Order: sequence, then structure tokens, then C-alpha cells
Amino acid sequence: MTESLSLPDLVARIPDGAMLVVPPEYSGVAVAATRTLLRRGVRGLHVLAAPTSGIQTDMLIAAGCVATVEAAAITLGEFGTAPAFNAAVRAGTIRMLDSTCPAIHAALNAAEKGLPFIPLRGLIGSDVLRHRADWKVTQNPFADAPDPIVLLPALYPDIALFHAAAADREGNVWIGRRRELAVMAHAARRTLVTVERVLDTCFFDREELVAGALPALYVDAVAIAERGAWPLGLDEEYAPAAPALARYAAGTLFPQNQLAGAA
Repeated sequence: MTESLSLPDLVARIPDGAMLVVPPEYSGVAVAATRTLLRRGVRGLHVLAAPTSGIQTDMLIAAGCVATVEAAAITLGEFGTAPAFNAAVRAGTIRMLDSTCPAIHAALNAAEKGLPFIPLRGLIGSDVLRHRADWKVTQNPFADAPDPIVLLPALYPDIALFHAAAADREGNVWIGRRRELAVMAHAARRTLVTVERVLDTCFFDREELVAGALPALYVDAVAIAERGAWPLGLDEEYAPAAPALARYAAGTLFPQNQLAGAA
């Protein structure tokens, strides 16, 4: 059964050294939870972007919370590069596992299906493959002629963390069309979700809502965090705050020495 927790109690479920899978900036990023996590002083995280990330991962790096980043990209999009991430990569203070969007999606798909690995073809000949010793090139066993294919180990995150518009009284979470959130929850050992509100209803009682609901079976705990994705946006709730994101890119919204204590 999904637990209902306070925001500090929710993020207390994320231990040092965890593999934490987070969504791209358009899919419901738990920024309020991330800032609470910074104040707690978590360390040694392996942040897995599904498949990209931006301000969330950059904040965690700036506060010294991250040991490893695995992602197709860490970027602030139209607002430029992610400053803490770029600085950490140049300084060698984090381990960077370069990946691709299809590779991360495929490896999470493998985990949700209980598979130890999954094949993917498009990586052949790339520099990304050359730098990933954990990815294996093998012969397609069903082909008579030479036909190399890459095997990716499944990605089983310890924690999936994201923000959504609502949960219902049964602990089901509304994710709408953001199916990557469902894949994250299926693959992860535990799923923690912040929401704008908890509704006194059940999504599965209404046929038109069923397709957009993540069942409580895959949700360990929820916490209310109003405007919990700000300064990023949330589908049908609020738009991204462009001026605030520009200030972050310039280092004036959440100065690095104030990240852990900012309200």
C-alpha cells in the first residue's frame, strides 16, 4: 500500500549511494524534493537520467551529492549548458557514463520485464560504445552471416523519483501521457512521488482515467509538494518559469553555496 508521507520523510527514503532514476525536464521533475534532499546532505548518488536531465541533476552535483551520472545528456536546453555538471566533468569529480536515449530506455525496459540484458543495434561503430566496457558486442545467434549486436545490462535503479499532478486516495498516481514515468516505476526497486494534491477519488473507477494512472502497486510513497516542479513546468498545471531558469543558468537563482539551505 502506498504510504502518505511528509516531504522530508519521503526524501529520507533515498540513502547515500543509491542509484536514483529521474525523468527529463518535461516529464515531472521533483525539484522541491531535490532541494529537500540537498538540505539532508545525501552523498554518493548514481543519478540515472531517463534519458536526459537538467536543473535537477545540476543542483545535486553543485551540492556535492553525486558520484556518478549516467545520461544521454545533461543540459538546460535553451538556457544553455548545465554549469555544475560541466565543471564537474572537466574537473573529474564525478564519473560520467555516456549513454544514448534508446540505450537508457531499452535497459529500463529490460528491468521492467525482469531481463538481465537487452540487445540494441544502433550503437555499433559509435564512440559511446567504445567507452562503455559494460556493454558487450556479440554475434546475433539467429543470423547465418556475421551480424554483430550490442547487449546492454538491465538498469535496476534503487529509487525512482518524480513529480505528478495528483494521487488518489488509493495511492494511484496520475501520469497522463508520460509513459516514461511508468517505465521508471516498473524498473526501480522503490518509487517515490511528490504530487500537487491528493484527491478523494479512485482513478480506476473512471474508464477515461485508467490509461493515465500509475497503479499504487508501483508506488511506495507520496508526499504533497505544491508547485513541486518549479521552476520547471508540469503538464496542464503550470508552465516553466523562463526568467527563473535563466537566472539559474547565470548562477543567481540557487547560488551553489546556498543550494542546500534555500527555501
